[in-house]
Amino acid sequence: MSDASAIASFGYELGILKRIRRSGWWHAGVRDPESVAEHSLRVAQLAGLLAAEEGADPARASYLALWHDTQETRTGDLPHTVKPYLTKPDPRQITADQTAGLPSAAGTSVRDAVDEYETAETVEARCARDADKLEMLLQAVEYREIGVQRVQGWIDSALKGLTTQTAQRVAEAATSLSPLAWRDR
Repeated sequence: MSDASAIASFGYELGILKRIRRSGWWHAGVRDPESVAEHSLRVAQLAGLLAAEEGADPARASYLALWHDTQETRTGDLPHTVKPYLTKPDPRQITADQTAGLPSAAGTSVRDAVDEYETAETVEARCARDADKLEMLLQAVEYREIGVQRVQGWIDSALKGLTTQTAQRVAEAATSLSPLAWRDR
């Protein structure tokens, strides 16, 4: 397969993320939860904002966030309730399989991003990981605002897992703001 074909093929695989729903929200009664791709877009945007405020590289944090759930093309979105029954697949191994046919520079770029995200040793990785939790919190508040009642567990989980001061401040603010607060500016 040519390099161009390999990238195009991987692009088709990534398109599956637009159709995979974030399955944990079904437990709360959300009939049509956001897709993994929709979640990942806001995670990447938030990661960049958090990184800018933390004095880190916003572009790098966003790039890490873009790849954080791409493995779900192969596994689907597994809710936390599967933990007692399944061993979490290794994102690095899945990414290695996904990118094996890519040209060297492209494949290395993706594998390095996933490894950095999973290792969480850089400020950018911590911002990306916090953005993942923060996005879940924002989504929970949005669902609560439209009448979904059983979302507090997602909010509490996000609050407990945040590591950067900026993400903690944003989360605290988000829990008391209306999702439509932006319209009043």
